[in-house]
Amino acid sequence: MSPDTSDADRPAPRPDPTAGSVPDPPAAPPLDPFAGPPAAPANQPPAAPVSDPLHGPSAHQPPPGPFAGPPPHPFGAPPAGPVPADPAPPERRPGRAAGVALGAAAVLTALGVPLGLLWAAVAPDTPVVKTAEGAVYAQPQPEQPIAADGWFSLLGLGFGVLAALALWVLLRRRRGPVGLLAGAAGGLGAALVAWQVGRRVGLSAYERLLATAPDGQAFTKPADLRAGGLHRLFDLLPLPYGNLLLPAFGAAVTYTLLAGWSRWPSLRPEPEPDLSWAYAVPAGVGPQVSSGPADSPAPTAAPEPPAPGAAGSPRG
Repeated sequence: MSPDTSDADRPAPRPDPTAGSVPDPPAAPPLDPFAGPPAAPANQPPAAPVSDPLHGPSAHQPPPGPFAGPPPHPFGAPPAGPVPADPAPPERRPGRAAGVALGAAAVLTALGVPLGLLWAAVAPDTPVVKTAEGAVYAQPQPEQPIAADGWFSLLGLGFGVLAALALWVLLRRRRGPVGLLAGAAGGLGAALVAWQVGRRVGLSAYERLLATAPDGQAFTKPADLRAGGLHRLFDLLPLPYGNLLLPAFGAAVTYTLLAGWSRWPSLRPEPEPDLSWAYAVPAGVGPQVSSGPADSPAPTAAPEPPAPGAAGSPRG
């Protein structure tokens, strides 16, 4: 055959019978799924320890397989990079806190004016009769003074509760002793203002009638407190008592309950930590849930044999 013959037309070379056959590579032993990791050869150095970002360096890491165990992060890997630290709380100044407390107490004290006008509007006047000794009750045991005390107590207690709620919502950054002191002081100041404003509504007309009316003439006396007022300690310092303390009591109790039921240790709204990475399950990790119905029976490998004595299938 000439050397110009193409490779496609050349016949395949025949094996040399004198040459020895090439031995096949040895077959690998079957893998035992219940055996541990394969031992390293004697002349091979030990493998370097594998570093785990959460549990530190480990001696070895088992090879992947059907029984290799759970992955190191079954709920997703933690976020890369340094974890951001909690924001530092704002700097607090005692002077500013005292100013906020005094301002809130002054606002609540000023709100005692409409509270006193409301009390004078709902509390009934007491009927009296002019005598030579002065004005006396037209009835032996009138109910109007008791009703005036009751209305002041209810309105004052409700005012204290509303004041505590307003301080809790508006002064969110000053929750704590500042808000408690502001509510108690403001409630006490509002009670004193409301008492003086309410009792003076119609008081000038009553004093004019008391001075000019003839004996035996009937008129009314404006509402006043009998279960509360001011008591002088050692004839020097006036101290409130009775139902004048109810607005401050309602504010203090309500504010304390709000602080006790707060879900934040600092009583201020705190940012929620982002734990979405801890609940992110990667694909292929965890139990696999079938999409078929739960009560569907599993298919059998082979049909069951007929029971003994059963009739065979009809033959044609």
